[in-house]
Amino acid sequence: MVNTTAVSFNLLDQDLLLLPQKAIYWQQEKALIVADVHLGKVGHFRKAGIAVPRDMEQDDLGVLSDLIDEHKPKKIIFLGDLFHSDLNTDWDWFVLWRKHFPKLELILIRGNHDIINDKHYIDLNVVLHDELSIGPFLMLHHPLDDEALNNAVGYVLCGHIHPGVSLSGKARQHITLPCFAFGGKQAILPSFGKFTGKVAIRSQKTDRIFAIATNKVIAID
Repeated sequence: MVNTTAVSFNLLDQDLLLLPQKAIYWQQEKALIVADVHLGKVGHFRKAGIAVPRDMEQDDLGVLSDLIDEHKPKKIIFLGDLFHSDLNTDWDWFVLWRKHFPKLELILIRGNHDIINDKHYIDLNVVLHDELSIGPFLMLHHPLDDEALNNAVGYVLCGHIHPGVSLSGKARQHITLPCFAFGGKQAILPSFGKFTGKVAIRSQKTDRIFAIATNKVIAID
């Protein structure tokens, strides 16, 4: 069992389980939602001569496999940047992983890094969208600004900016943790991939922020 301390969060009468693996399990749709996996980033950097451990790609796919085994989703919705850049040998790991879950519905909302030819995804039975409405949610990659949010149909779930929350301790310790950031009309998911950074975001007092520590999701008051 993957079991870790997740947090149940009801949003628009939908039951979301916020997972410390930086994913959401949407119970009504039996769907895992993840953003910014960035497969291929390791290969991209190694090709450029930058020393990066080879097993990071397998680790991310291994976490996905564990989540599938635990939650038994019918689909995974990737909120953009599934593969980091040009095709490289890391794609072979994704092809192998896909063969283990041939009946699982995979949906990709295209992100700015999803630049490889659509045929590669179609060959693996990955459904591609620029945006997608399911139930009360609008699935995107990029967050919307206030003006666009006012015109959006549905509550936005997105990624792209790899959100983090800065926390300080009594002894002036300082740490930035990845987080789920729920605003009035839009939620930004943390980046799923291990080989990604995070940016501390400014939040409104009305926002709900959930930090991700080791094996635990923590509501930030």
